[in-house]
Order: sequence, then structure tokens, then C-alpha cells
Amino acid sequence: MNKKSSKDNVNILLALGAIAGAATVAAIGAKKLKDRAKVTDKSLQKPINSEDKQVYFVGGGLASLAGAAYLIRDCNFKGENIHIIEGLKILGGSNDGAGDAVNGFICRGGRMLNEETYENFWELLSTVPSLDMPNMSVTEEILNFDQSHPTYAKARLIDRNGVIQDVTSMGFNNADRMALGKLMATSEDKLDDMTIEQWFKHTPHFFETNFWYMWQTTFAFQKWSSLFEFKRYMDRMIFEFSRIETLEGVTRTPYNQYDSVILPLKTYLEGFNVDFSINATVTDLDFKPGEEITVTAIHVQDNEGEKVIELKDQDICIMINGCMTDNATLGDMHRAPEYTPDKPISGELWAKVAKKKWGLGNPEPFFGNHEETNWESFTVTCKGNKLLKLIEKFSSNAPGSGALMTFKDSNWLMSIVVAAQPHFKNQPLDTTIFWGYGLYTDRIGDYVKKPMRECTGEEILIELLHHLHMEDKTEEIMDTVVNVIPCMMPYIDSQFQPRKKTDRPEVVPKGSTNFAMISQFVEIPEDMVFTEEYSVRAARIAIYTLFDVKDKKICPVTPYKKNPKVLKEALKTSFR
Repeated sequence: MNKKSSKDNVNILLALGAIAGAATVAAIGAKKLKDRAKVTDKSLQKPINSEDKQVYFVGGGLASLAGAAYLIRDCNFKGENIHIIEGLKILGGSNDGAGDAVNGFICRGGRMLNEETYENFWELLSTVPSLDMPNMSVTEEILNFDQSHPTYAKARLIDRNGVIQDVTSMGFNNADRMALGKLMATSEDKLDDMTIEQWFKHTPHFFETNFWYMWQTTFAFQKWSSLFEFKRYMDRMIFEFSRIETLEGVTRTPYNQYDSVILPLKTYLEGFNVDFSINATVTDLDFKPGEEITVTAIHVQDNEGEKVIELKDQDICIMINGCMTDNATLGDMHRAPEYTPDKPISGELWAKVAKKKWGLGNPEPFFGNHEETNWESFTVTCKGNKLLKLIEKFSSNAPGSGALMTFKDSNWLMSIVVAAQPHFKNQPLDTTIFWGYGLYTDRIGDYVKKPMRECTGEEILIELLHHLHMEDKTEEIMDTVVNVIPCMMPYIDSQFQPRKKTDRPEVVPKGSTNFAMISQFVEIPEDMVFTEEYSVRAARIAIYTLFDVKDKKICPVTPYKKNPKVLKEALKTSFR
């Protein structure tokens, strides 16, 4: 986060996860929950590995936390021999949720989970205990909550006149259908460096369809995004094609992703004495000379200066090689966030090591064009529920049931998400929040005649109220607002940038003896980036490969694109 943020905003970033009362969740007897494993004490009963082997994770995001959990659960590893080195003061990477009722809450973004395609994510969290529900796993807690808070969006797209659009039709013509069908049948080997816009250049009508507006804003694609990623989403999420207008497939967590996913996972690891070295930045890695890839030293900068961790022959280094929320900066009600894309980013470490060894990928396509990879979110905190009630009346969706509302004609392409309340463990009952984002931050607003990135939180909210056609209630609404915190993210869409297939390194590069990379910027065949599953799957691949785990299997990518029933439904939807 921006080191120059005001004191209040620093407090917001640090005030994560205050302990609150347990969430009340309905016990759901759905069949799909029966297949999810419950928390057991088996991992605690295993003999602890007595080898003096150390594992160092560079970066404290979800992938590293998952990797540490796999080490303990599946490799009988000593927790104290696992070291997670994080440059910020908080763990979790891009899974966040922070703030309080006085200064306002902040969600830089939200993770729309999915039950069908998060195979390894659910399996891992099925062995991590819930913090709030006794004898229940995190997986069971989330799926129970999701079943009792079903999603069915009734106001998915809204036009400039405030009219909710009929989105039962995808709006395709035959040229659109042909182009989509051809893409799904095309090998990835032919898609290097191609953008979505290039593929559909013969049918620009595609970008005017209901489908594109919904798919784009659900997953944060741009016309200039990688065709690789768009195809993988279509292949992997083809079953969502037939319900994209309602977002029924979205799986929601009880709270924000920090409170619901990161905090229980961190607590689980703390129970095994995993070493968390926060506020320490890895600046370089040394490698053994020769063709093999062997890390020999880790250079770390912390408050005490620079130090070097020398790795022994048996030690392991696993690196998060890029972060999409690098250089994220906060504003507030009366101050726009700074736009600081040129400050140091985690991708610079990736660039250093890629120059030292062949096969470690190329960060330039991802972090080389911030004007294409940025967008801006904002979080609104209110006393009482006046604004949420007005939005509920407008949309016919109670908080938590609508997933996403997009103002399709807005210059910023603005969307909002009203989650079930409370969205934070430390959120008082008399406080409500929602968040939103705009994909085009350089464009002048429709009502506030400034680029989004130059607007204060108050100005962003005024723009939103005009799109909701609630401008006549501005004064009474503003009286309830505690804060509106905008968050500018220069690299939030970086993992979607056009690339060659070789630009993302393999999780365990060829020739590696003790090194792996885990993040949204590694290559996992057939899987889709910008998901929690991608981070967890990468971690599992790294651990199982480097530690030669034979008795357990990584959950495969579910081949929904090969399911005749799913394809039939998708085809029917394309002709609606």
C-alpha cells in the first residue's frame, strides 16, 4: 500500500480482523456438502519430520500460506522450519479487508469464489478449522453460508436512464457465435500475443452485446486483454455461460476474504509455529553457477538493514513472482489516491532472477503497460442503512443476493457490489458498507467532469448517485456517509495482459533443484488466472513436486468444456 497515505488510512490497512461474535449460519444438508471433508485431528497425529530442512517463501500471499499448509499436512514438516517473508505489515497479498467504523472500511476488491472450479481450494480449506463454527472446516463454513445466501442478480446491467436491462438474451449475432465457437476450437499454440479485440475484429458487434458487458465486468477483462486468458475462462467456466445474467454460480464468503480465508489459514499455521517475517522485503536471490537452477542465498531488507540468508543444500526457496495489487494507493472522502505506477514492484525481483537463469519467464508483458492494467475501486461506509435500502429498492436485491450491478453506459464502466452485512468481523450492526469499481480511470465522468483517478471519494459517490438517479437525495445520503475510500491499482489487470505462452514460467522450472514460483504469473495448463484456485493449485504443484509427494494427488482441472450437457446449455444460451 502507499507509504505516504494519511495516518487514518494506514490505520485502516492495519486494523484487520478484530475478533467479533461468531457468524450465525444455517446448517445446510445439501448433497454437495457431503463430499467435503470435515476437519480432523489426523494432521496433528502425524510424526513430525525431524530433518533440519528449511523452506523460505518469498511473499506472504495466499499461495505461500497454502504452500505452508501443504508442507505441514502432507509432508510432516516442522512449522518452525517454514519461513514466510512479506514486505508489508500484513499477510494475505491481494486477499484483503481492513478498516473500522470510525475511519471507514476498505476492500481493494472482492474474490467471487466458485464451487465447481475451485477444486484444490476447497480441498485444502476442508482441513483448516473455522474460527467461528466449532467442529466445522472453512470449506463447510463458506458453503453453508453460500447456500443460505443464494445469488440471483435482478439488476445486472443498468443503462444511462437508470433502466434495468433485460439480459435474458446474450445479444449475439451469427458472426459473434461463429467467432466464439472458432475460438473454443482453436489451439492455444496459435494465440501468442493476441488480444480479444484482434480475434473479434471482423465482428465488432461482439463488444456491444449483453454477454460482453456482463463477462467483462464479472471477471475484469478489457478488449485489449489476452486471448489466452479469455479462452481459458470460456473453457473453464463454460457452465457459467448459461447463468452469467444472474451470477448464480458465485460462491460468497461470510465476510471479506481476509477475515474468511486468510485469517483462519494464518491461525492454522500459527498453531504449528510457522515463522512469519513481515515488513521484510526480499531484494535478490543468488543462484549456483551452471545450468541447473539452485538458490544459494536470499537477500532481505528490513528495519535493521540488509541481511543475507544462506541456503544449505537441502533448503528450498519458493517465490511469489508478481502481485497484481502492487503500488495500490488509497484516498479518502476529500482526497484522490495518488497514481504511482513507477514505484518499485514485486515484479522487479522476478526481472532480476529471470536475467540470471533461463526458463524463469518474462515479467515485461505483465508489468510494462500500467495504462492498460489499471482500474480503481472504492468502498463506501455508512452509519445506518439508508443508502443500502435505496439500492435494494432500486435493484430488488437484498444485500448479498445481487452480486454485481453494472452501469453499462457510464464513462468509467462503473459497477457496485453490495455484500451481505456485516462484511467485516469488526463491523458494528449500525454500520453498512458496499464497494465498487471503474475499469476506465482515465475517462471523464458523466456527471463529475474529471477522470476517475483524479476524483475524491465524495466525487466518486456523487457520480454513482447520478447513475442510480438518486441525485435528489444526495444531501440526506451524504449525512450518513462515514467515508468513501478510493483505491487506485496500477497493475490489477496485469495477469490478463497479452503474452507469449513462454512468458509465464513453470511452477517448478526445468533444471530446478530447490526453487519454485507460485502466483498468478506462473503457467498452469488449462487453468485460469485471477482466482484463488490458481494460487492454491500453484502452491500444491510446487510442494508436491519439490518434495516428491506420491501418496496424494493434485485435483485436476475439471473438463467442463467436454461435458455434452454443459455444452448443450451454452449453445442454447448463445441463441437466446
